Amino acid sequence: MRLRDFIIVGCRLCLVISAFALTVVAQGQYKTPRTPDGHPDFQGVWENDIATPLERPKEIADRPTLTDAEVEKMRQKAKELFTGKSDAVFFDGFYPAVLDNVLGLRQGFKSVDGETGDYGSEWNDERTWENRTSLITDPPDGRMPALTPRAIEARAAARKAMERSWGVKDRPLGDRCITYGSPQLTAGYQSFYQIVETPSAVMIMTEMFHDVRVVKMNNRAHPPEKVQGWLGDSSGHWEGDTLVVDTTNYRPSAFQGISSEKLHIIERYTLQDASTLRYEITVNDPDTYATPWSLMIPLHRSSKPVYEYACHEGNYSLAGILAGARAEESKKPASK
Repeated sequence: MRLRDFIIVGCRLCLVISAFALTVVAQGQYKTPRTPDGHPDFQGVWENDIATPLERPKEIADRPTLTDAEVEKMRQKAKELFTGKSDAVFFDGFYPAVLDNVLGLRQGFKSVDGETGDYGSEWNDERTWENRTSLITDPPDGRMPALTPRAIEARAAARKAMERSWGVKDRPLGDRCITYGSPQLTAGYQSFYQIVETPSAVMIMTEMFHDVRVVKMNNRAHPPEKVQGWLGDSSGHWEGDTLVVDTTNYRPSAFQGISSEKLHIIERYTLQDASTLRYEITVNDPDTYATPWSLMIPLHRSSKPVYEYACHEGNYSLAGILAGARAEESKKPASK
């Protein structure tokens, strides 16, 4: 066989193999890729771009899911609202803003105070829509469980400190470029993950502040309770094709700004198909929540790299917040 004929036959064979692979995926017969040690390979970059909010909005409290037609209406309204010329809306503020416009409860969108404005909506990533109305899967009402008395007091104290803003420690960890917590639940803005696997450890990096967790594999023991960190201590193992991560040893307030030292997180990562990583989280903190609760985020594979976040280098806002608080104080009449 001449070289030219050999190349032609080889190219045709490649096309046949590619077509077969696409057909297998299309028919739901997705074959999980493997690392050299035989475990599922989901290394790479993943994005949390889901439109679904953490908690189900009260306006649709009796609707665990929307119809396809209702989802399409939400999608179209989002395109009308956030064209780059309006204020940006971040994280879980996105879904309620769209829903309120669909329901006729408001028109358009303004940032929180409605005066100073915010980032333009060109900063918002395009969201992926689904039928679910909450990421929370348990409790069934799609809402977080009631807070304990300790957690209610901690939240009130944190809000009071923010209003006062005497110093940097009165501000949330995010304002100070320390962490957005772990697990990080933010979507649609700086919400990429990068995962690297080895036989002895799995590295999970979040774009926001470049938080990096090293998950020790093979169920390695946690350190003593007094050894704490903002990201906790993570130990992992495989259950079939699912990576299970057990995390304890958190510092107080490391999650949602009000968590306790008893916080215990279980995460499960499962490849659903070539472009979706099913990310399930169960939160157990008896000093903060009345009962454990769970959620599921579908992470989507991305071909984009994770760029440097560099939060500290440009964090002029923190000095501005403190200066603004002092300016507000100067306007108040002196107490007698």
